[in-house]
Amino acid sequence: MDLDSANEINLTDQALFNSYFQKFPPVTSEFTFTNLYMWRNFYGLNFIEWKEHLLLFSRDIFKKKKEPASGNTNSLYFFPPVGPNPTEIIISLFKELKDLEFHRVPEATTITLQNNTDYQSLNLEILEDRDNWDYVYETENLRTLPGNKYRQNRRWLNKFLETYDYEFKILTENEISRVKKLQLEWCILRECEDDESLKEEELAIYDALDHYSTLGFHGALLCVNEKCAAYTFGEMLNTETMVIHVEKAHMDYEGAYQAINNLFLKNDFKNVLYVNREQDLGVLGLRRAKESYKPLRMEKKFIIYRKT
Repeated sequence: MDLDSANEINLTDQALFNSYFQKFPPVTSEFTFTNLYMWRNFYGLNFIEWKEHLLLFSRDIFKKKKEPASGNTNSLYFFPPVGPNPTEIIISLFKELKDLEFHRVPEATTITLQNNTDYQSLNLEILEDRDNWDYVYETENLRTLPGNKYRQNRRWLNKFLETYDYEFKILTENEISRVKKLQLEWCILRECEDDESLKEEELAIYDALDHYSTLGFHGALLCVNEKCAAYTFGEMLNTETMVIHVEKAHMDYEGAYQAINNLFLKNDFKNVLYVNREQDLGVLGLRRAKESYKPLRMEKKFIIYRKT
């Protein structure tokens, strides 16, 4: 395997990536072209086609931004292979390469891996990655917020709807500048300059917004008296599920998060059964917010590495 022949991700690769995702529908939030494109610089992502699979990896993220599970900063960082038999590809790569780890691996792949005859001989370890589990919800519950368990979410939503003279808009190219302005205001309030992860997220968001028409994701904007209060964007993950990549709200408007979430799903993706709202990254406040919407299930993810 010649990793030196791998390429960086460009907009011209969109059709190739989407062809893989259509043939092998993803269940975890990482695998849309929009998501991979907007985060390509953060990870330093490269890709290569190998044995009828799409492989995505980073050569240096463990040296710069993330801690390796194995403790070896020389390890390559791989996302799980996209193709007909990811488990066999994982085994093959551990046989071919000395230092590597697989991250964001779906639970089904790890179960198949443990039943592989080479699993023990390769001395592999599977580590639960709770901070990166995806939250998956029934779309109808997020639209209607039924029953007592959603009482607090309804209260915040109604507070916004009853308090503010708001305007809700489905995102178009004409609104991109307003979204960027809101993102800048959000970052100033959250002091992104002092938080490396928020700075990286802001760059990724701007990258996606700069190529809104080409990437083809959907979004929405919520404004109050011409000042924008919240925005969001997402896209289809598979035939039953859409994924929310970004959701931001101005802290001056109570209930804005609940409002943008609710109104977006009421006005777009009307036939989608499930909503994947991505991970909480181990941030306590984010975890509480995502848990408050009562997920139907978690898409569990794992790390696979070689024990020393």
